[in-house]
Amino acid sequence: MQKNPWLMDRALGAFLGLAIGDALGATVEFMTAREITARYQVHNQIVGGGWLGLQPGHVTDDTEMTLALGSALIASGGWNQRAIADAFVAWMRGNPVDIGNSCRRGISNYISSGNLCVLFAEENGGNGAAMRNLPTVLVSLESEELLIRRSLEQAHITHNHPKSDAATAALACMTRRLLLQGEEAACDQIACDLIAQHPVFKFRPWPGHASGFIVHTVQTVFDGFFNTGSFEECLVRVVNRGGDADTTGALAGQLAGALYGVQGIPTRWLKRLDPAVTAAIYIQTSQLLNLSAE
Repeated sequence: MQKNPWLMDRALGAFLGLAIGDALGATVEFMTAREITARYQVHNQIVGGGWLGLQPGHVTDDTEMTLALGSALIASGGWNQRAIADAFVAWMRGNPVDIGNSCRRGISNYISSGNLCVLFAEENGGNGAAMRNLPTVLVSLESEELLIRRSLEQAHITHNHPKSDAATAALACMTRRLLLQGEEAACDQIACDLIAQHPVFKFRPWPGHASGFIVHTVQTVFDGFFNTGSFEECLVRVVNRGGDADTTGALAGQLAGALYGVQGIPTRWLKRLDPAVTAAIYIQTSQLLNLSAE
């Protein structure tokens, strides 16, 4: 895969977009849309706070696990499922600001058993596998089949559920097509195929839920992505739904960033993002794309 400025701009847009969506959405996580309106009218500034009491521009487990996955691939010089699991262990032992229940259970299972795949469980239908998968996309641009296989391998460390699997794969393939083709239309068929396979993901009209259940997450992200015309409009629409707003914001930011590139991200948001996170993203994006080229 020949790295080029066009691809780099969109890959950075996806990674920075994920972190910005995380930082923006964390402020209103677990709030209802009505509560957000009453407090902010429209929440469109990175101000920190929220139930985690974050500093402005700081991120949550969404971005942290994504960076952990990326660092494992870079350190390994390529795909290495066990290195990913070990990176998740190190992250969890570092006392993260937040961690989802399925992620905690899956990582704890790996610590105790060494197994890289948790057993199927209904409670594993959350969004934790999809939210962190961007580095897998960046090292798997050459093949959609390879991308899906790797996406499910990293997912199954903590999540083993058919709806989580289907959504993680679909979001990965959408991101890949945006990076390589740069057109929203390239994602339409993937969304249609997902809904044909699992009609529960239908999002038109938006069903009204934005929880951490993967179905609600995807519906909210798709509603924002397919019904807006800019990065900012997409993220503002998504995070103002409330619910699991850091993750819906992160995934919407990933897709919108891949479509619009870094140039499409508001400067005020880029300036507010934690500088250490921004620096890590720039380094990882370049190195991960290099791995995809090898």
